[in-house]
Formats: sequence, C-alpha cells, structure tokens
Amino acid sequence: MPAEKKLTIALAGNPNSGKTTIFNVLTGTRQKVGNWPGVTVERKEGRIRRNGYELRIVDLPGTYSLTPFSIEEIVARDFVLEGHPDVVIDVIDASNLERSLYLATQLCELDCKVIFALNMADMARSRGIKINAEKLSELLDVPVVFTVGNKEEGVATLLERAIETAETERHPSSRRRVKYNNDIEAAIERLQGIIEAHPQLGLSYSPRWTAIKLLEDDRIIRERIAALATDCCSEILTAAAEERRRLMDLFDEDPEIVMTDERYGFIAGIMKEVHTTSSKQRVDISRNIDLVLTNRFIGFPIFLFFIWAMFQITFSAGAYPMQWIDAFVGMLSTGVSRLLPDGLFRALLVDGIIAGVGSVIVFLPNILILFFCIALFEDTGYMSRAAFLMDRIMHLIGLHGKSFIPMLMGFGCNVPAIMAARTLESEKDRILTILITPFMSCSAKLPVYIILAGAFFGLRAGGVIFGIYLLGIVMSIVTGRLMRSTLLKGADAPFVMELPPYRLPMLKSLLIHMWDRSKIFLRKMSGVILVGSIVIWTLSYFPVHVPYSTDYDRAAAEIRSRYAQSMQTATAPQRQQLEKERDRALRELELKKKAEKTAGSYLGQLGRLLAPVFAPLGIDWRGGVALLSGFVAKEIVVSTLGVLYAAGDREEPDALQQALRRSGMTPLSALSMMVFVLLYLPCLSTVAAIRRETGSLKWMAFSIAYSTSVAWVVAFLVYQGGRLLGYA
Repeated sequence: MPAEKKLTIALAGNPNSGKTTIFNVLTGTRQKVGNWPGVTVERKEGRIRRNGYELRIVDLPGTYSLTPFSIEEIVARDFVLEGHPDVVIDVIDASNLERSLYLATQLCELDCKVIFALNMADMARSRGIKINAEKLSELLDVPVVFTVGNKEEGVATLLERAIETAETERHPSSRRRVKYNNDIEAAIERLQGIIEAHPQLGLSYSPRWTAIKLLEDDRIIRERIAALATDCCSEILTAAAEERRRLMDLFDEDPEIVMTDERYGFIAGIMKEVHTTSSKQRVDISRNIDLVLTNRFIGFPIFLFFIWAMFQITFSAGAYPMQWIDAFVGMLSTGVSRLLPDGLFRALLVDGIIAGVGSVIVFLPNILILFFCIALFEDTGYMSRAAFLMDRIMHLIGLHGKSFIPMLMGFGCNVPAIMAARTLESEKDRILTILITPFMSCSAKLPVYIILAGAFFGLRAGGVIFGIYLLGIVMSIVTGRLMRSTLLKGADAPFVMELPPYRLPMLKSLLIHMWDRSKIFLRKMSGVILVGSIVIWTLSYFPVHVPYSTDYDRAAAEIRSRYAQSMQTATAPQRQQLEKERDRALRELELKKKAEKTAGSYLGQLGRLLAPVFAPLGIDWRGGVALLSGFVAKEIVVSTLGVLYAAGDREEPDALQQALRRSGMTPLSALSMMVFVLLYLPCLSTVAAIRRETGSLKWMAFSIAYSTSVAWVVAFLVYQGGRLLGYA
C-alpha cells in the first residue's frame, strides 16, 4: 500500500470570519493546542486523513493584515513565509468582503498558493449581497468556494479544492498582484532587480515581495536582510532607503501610506466587478438585537442577568451529575476500604488520594457547564458586546473595554488571561490589567464556592456564587482606580472594537471549546492535585501516635456492647433500626477520632500557628491550612478540606458538605472564606505568569502582598460586619 502523501494547509482570516469554526469542522477533536514558539499566541493544529492524504491543518491567529505590528500578524506572516504551507485557505466573511480583501491581497502578494473560502454565505444572502465568485476567481487567479461553516456547507468541497490547489504545478500568475501606480512599480522593479542580482542571499521570500516590504520600511525584513552580514546586503538596504526618499519627495507621504491607499484602490476596483447589493431593504438582525443588548440603560442589567443565569445553571444543572460522580467516588472509597487491610497503604489511598482527588473531581460537570456557557457567549458574538458594555465602567479606572477581554478570560483561567494583556499597547495599561485580572474568579475557585455555598446556602447557592463573582469585578475596578491615581498614573486610551454579527453557534464547536479548556482541569487531577493531596495527607497522618482525650477503642466497644444487648430482645424491624443507630454512632466516634488525630498531626500544629491570623475571619485552623495549600492551585483547597474533615468516609452522600456543617462552620464564616478565596494571592502558575509578563519581581511581590492584604481586610469586614448585624 503506497504511503500517504503529507500536505500542510494553513487557515488564515480576519477575526470573527468563522475561521476557527471551519477548523473545528475539519479537525473535530483531533486537535493539538499550544503556543507558537517564543510567543504566547495560541497555536492550534489538527491532523486528518482524506482521499489518501495526511493533512496537517494549522489555524493561524486571526488578523486584519500581514503588516508586522502585532504578535498575531507576525506569527501569521512568518508561518506563511517560513512554514511553507502547501496551500493557504483565506477564510473571508462574505458579508464584509471589502474589509476582508485587504488581507487577501497581501496573501496573494506572497506568491503562495491561496484559496478563498467565502464563509457565512447565508448571512450575505440574507443581507441582499451577491458575490460573483467566478469573476473574483478570474480577476485574482484564485479558486473561490462558498461556505457556511456553522452548518458545514461547502467545507468538504473547500478541502477538495485545497488539495487540488496544493498539487497543481502552476505558478501563481502576475494578475493576482496589486497594480501600483507607475512610480511605485518602477521603484519595485529597480529594487527587485538588485535583489535578483544577488541570488547568494538565499532569501526564502519572492524578490518582488521583498522589494515591496523594503519600500514599506518593514522592520523585520530589514533586520533579517541586515543579519545576513554580506556586502550586497548593505547595497540592497541603501538602494531601498534611496527609493523611499524618492517616493516621499514625489508624494509628500510615507511610501507605506501611499501603497496602502493603492491596495484599497485595487480592492475598490474588484468590488465594483464582483459585488452587488440588492436594492430591497433588508432587516439587519444583529443591529436590531444590539439596540437592546448594548442599550446604554438596559444593556448592562441584561449582561448581569446573563452572568447570573450562567452561575445558576452551572450550580443547578451540575448538581445531578455531581451527585453521580460523588456516589461513584463513595463506592470506590468503600470498596478499597473493604479490600485492603487496615494500615498505612489503605489510609493513603482512602483518606489521602481518594478523599483529596475525589473531592475535586466531583466538580467536573460544573466546570464543563461553565466553559460551555463561556463558549456560547464567544461563539454567538456576545462576548464582544460585554467588552463594549464594560468600556464605560473601565474608563472609571483609566482603562478601556479592550482590557476587559483578558479579565473575561480570567473567568476560565488567570494564566492565559494575563498573557492576553500583551495585546494592549500601553505598558501602564498592560501592568494595571495584569494586576487586577486575578480578582476575576477563575474556574479553579469554583469548586470551593460550590462546596461552601452548597453546604450552607441551599437554594440560594447560585445567587451567592454570582455575588462572589460580582465582588471580584467590583474589587478589580476599585483597585484599578486606586492604582491609576497613584502608582500607574496615565491618560485614558481610546477604544474602538469590532462588534461581529450575531451567529447561531454550532454545537460541535461549542463542545470542542468546552473540552479544550476542561482538559486543563483534568490534567491537574493527575498532577498537582494528586501530589498536593498526598502531601497534605502525609502531614495529617504523621506522627502516627498522638495522645487522645478519650479511649476511642473502649468507647467503640461499649457502643457495640450496648446495642448488642438491646437487639437481643428487639423485633426484626427494631433490630434494623438499632443497627442503623449503632453504625451512625460508631461513624461519628470514628470521625471524632480522626479529627483529634489530625489536630495532633504536623498539619494540625501548622494550623494552630495560622489560627490567630484567620480567627478574626471566622475561619478555623483547618480552613487556614486549606487556604495556605491553595497557593499551589486553588483546587487543592477543596482536596485539603476533604482530607482534614475526614471526607474519605463516604458512607453518606455529600460527605464533605456534611462534615463542614458538623464542624461548627456557620454560613457567615463560609461566606468569609469564599471572599478570602476570591481575593487572596493567585496560584503558583499565575504568579509565574505575572513575573514573566511584567518582567519584574517587584510587581510579582506587590501582587501577592496587595491581593492577600485586600482579601484579609474584606473577609474581616464581611465576617465582623455580619456578626454586628446578628448573622453569626
């Protein structure tokens, strides 16, 4: 059987053009997500087999041009130039053809093999837009395919045409290139001639494209040519500088501005040939929806309602599968306890690993639902509206709506959210955004809220969790205002953000987005949470022998003897009831023994040292130890509580919540603990991200000290204020 031929297909396109939707349709779950080498921009790849080919599909970052101003533009251009894909699919929003053609013409100038996917063709038709695909293909010598990504229409045809284009030997014709005016074309030809006269340079770019970039004073191309350090390099750079001066004298403008105008003129000519709009008046559904959702009076309350609904659904809908997983963990714990003899190994498995990891894994359904809702906001186009709505509020702290996008990402995980702040132009804006983003409650904190709110607030749990998330937003605004008026003074930056049209999300795409983000949570189960649970159990188990206040073995024997005497004269139904009472009494005695054992352990000793710090917040020593362990990862707070409150005994449902209620914790102290978890120092990964992105140990240390101080003060006010109001 002949070996499969390998092809690399790159997907390029503007943001919100549906590029990632097509990528998800093509690759499904066969995706690999990481970062591009040296940068934090997300890189997605998928491998599929089709028609005897092994296809590597690469989803390039969304960008409006290939001018190297942003990281996304540099990554996309470098991959096309140096990654040498066999074909580039430019995903074009058919309802915004003119804007999309700017990137399309730049791709054509690279002389790579290109195919146009006119995506969202159904939306274009609904707006009365007609595009002559055959004429567009003829004018630019590029294959054109209509697609509707979220309905999977035309995607199979697109892939077939991409394979055909990759396999063709025909070199791209000159008619696909932008036709500049005579003076610019003459300058390009002179510079191109000099470059072609020195083939020893070994440039992987076409001479014409290189000449155009030098005339535009492209910094990266200039530096790469200069780095070759040959005599001809200085000749080329000198000639480029002379041509730029000549053009500036002719046009009294920078050549790059003139050439940009020429490209738009070229695009305008194409639009007249291929694009027509029906005279029939069409209703713009997105615009009408925006009249409500971005309304200055009701838009923000609607946004708050959506966020509230998201947490209500996360808590209520996740309760049932959470109970199923909890029951499975309980059966596993009971089964292991019965299979293994009493001893160190059984205690490690049951009280350490199963109690610790099991206490966290039960929240997987809630995490999945949360990420599904966030993906729903993104795929429908509402996430951009949320940033737009927050723009006015963000201006209160001297930032703009663009800074709210990393903060919104913080609902999932603070690490990529902090990395996303790289897109901000101002260094002060970037640092301020990084400092306030950890106040946005990440998904790792959600299990803590669910366990505490579920144990103490019942049906109001969803509303309480919503209030905690809202408090995080408020504290980020207060912190931003404080920082902007003291350490990070600066003027407000302007903000212009595209509001993409609303789209019906594709279930497959939503599930892929949800799963990609939830895999991080699952990886922690076998990594940091497993290790953390073992460490916490070890500290709680040793020393093995501690002095007890009661002879528990004797007390257990007395309970068995007392009930045995009562059962001798009891009827069968009475005997069953007495057996249940006996087992309950023995279980409570065993829990008291475990609690006293833990209090005398190394972990208990550490807890007593921390107790004076947390006592004013209504948090006992066990809660203090759990909060300390949360520095590694916030999920470990729950696993630590599971170990410390002896939740390895899972004879009853909701074992940890039952243990918390028995411990003497009150709703007010639970609320205080949730507030502290929300605001205190970020996890180890987030701290490392702050250090890396700010390039400063000072800002990292400041973030740790400031957030923890704020957490203590606010939790103190919540607990002591609640006591004064009679809620203790």
